[in-house]
Amino acid sequence: MRRKLIRALQTAWVSVRTLLKWLVLGLVTGVICGFGGAAFSVALNAVTGFRLAHGWIMLFLPLAGLVIVWLYNTAGLPNDSGTNQIIAAVRGEDHPLFRLAPLIFSATLLTHLCGGSAGREGAALQIGGGIASGLARIFHLDKDDAETITQCGMAGLFTALFGTPLAAACFSLEVVSVGIFQYSSLFPCLVTSLTALGITQLLGVEAEAFPAPAFVPELNAISIVQVGILAALAALLSMAFCVLMHSVTHLYKKHIPNQYIRILVGGLLVVLLTSIDGTGQYNGSSAHTLMIALEGQAVPWAFLLKMLFTAVTLGAGFRGGEIVPTFFVGATFGAVVGPLLGMDPAFAAAIGMIATFCGVVNCPTASTFMALELFGHQHIIFFGFACAVSYLLSGKFSLYSQQIIAYSKLVPEYIDEHAH
Repeated sequence: MRRKLIRALQTAWVSVRTLLKWLVLGLVTGVICGFGGAAFSVALNAVTGFRLAHGWIMLFLPLAGLVIVWLYNTAGLPNDSGTNQIIAAVRGEDHPLFRLAPLIFSATLLTHLCGGSAGREGAALQIGGGIASGLARIFHLDKDDAETITQCGMAGLFTALFGTPLAAACFSLEVVSVGIFQYSSLFPCLVTSLTALGITQLLGVEAEAFPAPAFVPELNAISIVQVGILAALAALLSMAFCVLMHSVTHLYKKHIPNQYIRILVGGLLVVLLTSIDGTGQYNGSSAHTLMIALEGQAVPWAFLLKMLFTAVTLGAGFRGGEIVPTFFVGATFGAVVGPLLGMDPAFAAAIGMIATFCGVVNCPTASTFMALELFGHQHIIFFGFACAVSYLLSGKFSLYSQQIIAYSKLVPEYIDEHAH
């Protein structure tokens, strides 16, 4: 009896010690990520505002690309793989350097300033990973704890930009290996996310806000079928987007091996596409057009053009992220296709946005929580169902080549292979 009591007390002490350790590390990481995310958000809004007020700045996109390549080469990171490196770091396969954080920070600002089509969350994940890498060295963390704090950094910066702590924490756990949810990192990531959110709120920096659909359909067979069909189409769209992103990147590298020439050509192509389009709606994050789509208005070809602009931009070597462009693609697609299925266009846009996001990142839990935190609880059963359908039908495709498909989506079978 005494031995059992001692063993129980020892186990309890280990749990308490672990909780206290990650409470401290999570708070420290969250504070730094909160300040870093706030600065990143303010800077991005500033350069975006400047570009919208001075359209001529987009002509300097090729020059900005040359500066980006020079910065990475000078910093000794000519072959940096972006978010893929951070995902690999969580599995202990790579070790991001702290200087990655200021590099991706400045490179993303240059991309957005001059009109490259990119998001911000990919940069946020890398900034968070770079910060976490520095903290791991400062605190002399072992391999397992270094991997966990990398997930914390990802979650903290993601939260600082989107204001979705639960989705951010789940995303950082779920995105690494499809089919495996690392529960041991849940508490550290949530502490970091909530702390980062608190810092941004304290500083008065507002996260991305998306309009919730005003119309809530009744939960019945018809509405479920409509959502299911739209989610299935969004899964196909997510696969097409992944294929396009990877194919354009491959074509760039195959035919233009020199990084400077590659990004110069990519910049010129974006400038040419912008001049042909003439609206400027597909440059930068296209946040304004995304908001309009979530209100139920979109032109039929908007999602195709955003896919093209984003693939040409990021494939050439410009920096940023793919998730906000994915939001745009899914929302505009849903706003156009939804009414053909008898759905409210604003509601269909929100479903399309979340389902497409789920399809490209293979994170149904994080995607559902994202919908909950962005749009409220009124539609959650529809979003959950849409994510389940999109996840099941999106196959082995992913925006991130370092993402591992650990378990089959169709049967409980361990397969452990890289996504396409």
